[in-house]
Amino acid sequence: MKWRVAVDRAVAPLGLTHAQYALMASLYGMSRSGLRPSQRRLADRTGLEPLYVSKLARALEAAGLVARTRDPSDPRAMQLSLTEQGRDVTRRAIKVVQGLLDQLLEPLGGQDSPRTRQFTRELAALLDAPLDPHTENDEEQT
Repeated sequence: MKWRVAVDRAVAPLGLTHAQYALMASLYGMSRSGLRPSQRRLADRTGLEPLYVSKLARALEAAGLVARTRDPSDPRAMQLSLTEQGRDVTRRAIKVVQGLLDQLLEPLGGQDSPRTRQFTRELAALLDAPLDPHTENDEEQT
């Protein structure tokens, strides 16, 4: 939560929220790889709910930062791309968030330190661990 609040505050001068930044930065990275993802694929990439991605994309489209077009291979799907203004705002936001990341990881020796690499591996292992919220509830009922 602390990170999310810090990102919200840092990207607010650019007219973005943390969630909008996450969507735009992911879209920026995917587009640099030559991809023009659907809203669904971007939702999968970001971990955000598809309905929320749709809402965010509409707001970003209204702000002139994202273009939404019908996918020629699936008329139900919308493809997303950054506008020129969206690419500019995203590049600036990425620099701001990288500065925050530098501040956050300074106590571990910075982004490239062995401690940070170890921390990243351990955090990834924790985040990859499957969670089944029904298991505990099921045990209580038996």
